[in-house]
Amino acid sequence: MPDLLAADLLAANITRSCSDKARRHDELLAAAVDLAATFAERAPRTEELRRLAPENERDLHAAGLYRMLQPRAVGGSELDYGCLITIGAAVAAGCASTGWNLTNLASHHWMLAMFPPQAQDRVWGENPDALIASSFVFPAAKVGKVPGGYVISGRWPFSSGVDVCDWNMLAGVVREDGEAPDHRIFLVHRRDYEILDTWHVTGLKGTGSKDVVCNELFVPEEMTVSAADLKGTATPGSERHPAPLYRIPVFALFPAILSGIGLGNGEGALNAYVESAGTRAASYTGARLADLQSTQIRIGLAASRLSHARRVMIGICEEASRDAERGIVPDIVTKQAYRRDLAYSTGLTTAAVDDINAASGAQALYLASSQQRRFRDAHAINAHIAFSADMANAAFGRVALGLESDNPIV
Repeated sequence: MPDLLAADLLAANITRSCSDKARRHDELLAAAVDLAATFAERAPRTEELRRLAPENERDLHAAGLYRMLQPRAVGGSELDYGCLITIGAAVAAGCASTGWNLTNLASHHWMLAMFPPQAQDRVWGENPDALIASSFVFPAAKVGKVPGGYVISGRWPFSSGVDVCDWNMLAGVVREDGEAPDHRIFLVHRRDYEILDTWHVTGLKGTGSKDVVCNELFVPEEMTVSAADLKGTATPGSERHPAPLYRIPVFALFPAILSGIGLGNGEGALNAYVESAGTRAASYTGARLADLQSTQIRIGLAASRLSHARRVMIGICEEASRDAERGIVPDIVTKQAYRRDLAYSTGLTTAAVDDINAASGAQALYLASSQQRRFRDAHAINAHIAFSADMANAAFGRVALGLESDNPIV
């Protein structure tokens, strides 16, 4: 855990009890912190591979981190939803691409618990450690309803971590005459789709977020779930997994799956800069950087942005968890407020990295510097549609004004 922000991290966890779940969380968090330094050393190789390094995948499996949200009934840790922030940030402090893959794939164990029991048995019955990728780009698919299921075709982009996964959650819209569009997620085995090597990018290079293609594939009804069943009420998996965790509204809280990666990336950047500023001298004056007020201001500003972002992210997850425990389904204004604030707080983490990058000067331009990677990764994270401040603010403003939400999956 970054020493510089230790007080902030403690404050953000003041509600944590000494329960067995808290112990499991702290054990996994400690494992994530220990691995972060190793992942940082491997980050250049991860970027070169343009996908999750095999050794990183093995380490995440061995530590049990992929299974942080998986039900206890199938061997998972079943932690609180906020672990995506705390544990995701700890890993991302070493390597944002590895953290991005971790929280993405870990969240799919959480989502699978909401699928029909037959789908759970098919995946976890064969391999409880199975990894599942996703692409929730609903317009990417052509879907036809047929007896017993659906036939899907399409090309889905941004399927993070797909190279290491056995399954994929692919989204599409079922359109039947006289019926409302049904936004649905289809669980597809690796043998039934093709991976296209499209991930040639400037940031989050190691996530391997490639395109996938399938054509005229039949998917049985029991291997699908409607987004309408993932809004905070009972799901097709509720009878088997009744815990409140599995009633948290998926797409209202979806940005939290990824926002912790921006947080950890920023915290890693800040701590690396503080460490270097203590020994570096200004190129022309020879003054020690740590003695310059401009350096001190940049550090304070970046730290305040990151501290605020952490508190907001964890606070939202805790609020959503409390509502689920009480059987409360958030209204659409609250849901859009979650998305608004997660977008805003993730923007703060990017701004913090920008502060650090500006303070770092030309030293940050060197490819051997981790700061240039963190700068690129920060802006790649912020480019995700979930963190578009304009879209999130407009969506909130719309429902706050009493207009109908234009996002049918939230």
